[in-house]
Amino acid sequence: MSIQIYYKNKFSIKNPSNLILFVDEKFSSSPLKKHISNSEYAFVSDLIKTKDLKKNIASFDVSSKKKIILVSIKKNYSNSEIENLGAKFYEQFNNSKIRNFYINSNSLPSIDKNIVGYFLHGLNLKSYKFDKYKSKKNKNNITINVLGKNIPSSKDQLKFKAIEEGTFYTRDLVSEPGNILHPDEYAKRLNSLKKVGLKINIYDEKKLRKLGMNTLLGVGQGSIRGSYLVTMEWNGLKDKSKPLAFVGKGVCFDTGGISLKPAKFMEDMTYDMAGSAVVVGLMKSLAQRKAKVNAVGVVGLVENMPGGNAQRPGDIVKSYSGKTVEILNTDAEGRLVLADALTYTEEKFKPKFIVDLATLTGAIIVSLGSEYAGLFSNDDKLSNQLINAGEYVEEKVWRMPLNKNFDKLIDSKNADMQNINYVGGAGSTTAAQFLQRFILNKTPWAHLDIAGMAFSKYGGALNSGGATGYGVRLLNKLIEDNYE
Repeated sequence: MSIQIYYKNKFSIKNPSNLILFVDEKFSSSPLKKHISNSEYAFVSDLIKTKDLKKNIASFDVSSKKKIILVSIKKNYSNSEIENLGAKFYEQFNNSKIRNFYINSNSLPSIDKNIVGYFLHGLNLKSYKFDKYKSKKNKNNITINVLGKNIPSSKDQLKFKAIEEGTFYTRDLVSEPGNILHPDEYAKRLNSLKKVGLKINIYDEKKLRKLGMNTLLGVGQGSIRGSYLVTMEWNGLKDKSKPLAFVGKGVCFDTGGISLKPAKFMEDMTYDMAGSAVVVGLMKSLAQRKAKVNAVGVVGLVENMPGGNAQRPGDIVKSYSGKTVEILNTDAEGRLVLADALTYTEEKFKPKFIVDLATLTGAIIVSLGSEYAGLFSNDDKLSNQLINAGEYVEEKVWRMPLNKNFDKLIDSKNADMQNINYVGGAGSTTAAQFLQRFILNKTPWAHLDIAGMAFSKYGGALNSGGATGYGVRLLNKLIEDNYE
């Protein structure tokens, strides 16, 4: 991480350079009197009258050695707006020569101490970059000294840091190239998460074959790499209450298999494991912030390759649930991985609910672009909780339809079902309808199709392009608001 933050609950430094002050939305100069010298106040108050302050962050050079930076806070602010201000601050000063800043937290125009916490949270999230394979790295860190009485509590500091590290871990996994993060390596990395307090179980091909997870194994059988199901358990409660379950699609590289994808943009298929990466990042966050909840993460890890042993269109496989599937297109592989993972999760852990995440369909991008993830669910309560959490952290979801009338589109003459709607249309819905068939005991379930959200070529409010980590903050908020 390129940001270093230090907290001190007293403002004991005299005349600090590069001073950050929080002010009200009108940039009123009068409250500044008690935080800066008379000469600085006179200088700044004169400039406030002439400077364009519509950008929320105003910078003033009061001397050759001192800069005063004013950050305006709206009267009725949301936490996401404060986070966006932190991100905007990073964008504005990241390429400057200034590497050391001082925040006077006593200047807050509100008694909410978490203004500083959310500001720095947004700044940290925006600062992420994946330069692991660059021969020349920018090593210029930014240091921020937070001084005064309105600093985040130690508990909140831990929470913000845990969510950031979980998000960054997700972004790291999604950013890795396919020759590095293949299923074998991925399973090893997940095993290392035992050190943060997670219970890890890894099921290799031999164990999966014995369990009868043939839809998952079928996807990976054309690759020289192994296929795995990995479970991660966090027990934050002393009781044995039912856990919350999160399931992720982990197709480490997706060529489409025998139903080969076009060459153009196939390199982006390294992020076809983003659903699993979100689950991993979430579980790491829960463990690091010692969340008062029982939770389990389950990920299916495969590589979809057109090898000599690859699954063919027309093959029929029997799933862990006992239901049979006719494979009409080997590029509709993510639902096959999730099918076995969902049934196993429901049967093994008997959870309160299951949320699965997957970069499942291009059709959801046609529907929602890169603004919303598609939400499909059999439960109104869980859906509303996800929608509210998404609005709060600006990782939004939009509920899409599920209905028995769609079943005819995936019914097969030769097996219990087929893995695509061969006629065409309703691509995202028929994929979700397929997944719903593997929830056998009416467990509350939601499917998030994050194909348009997991990776951004242009960057967003809290990311600078590339892997977004979408979903980690959303699910943390779901848990924090409803289950802790």
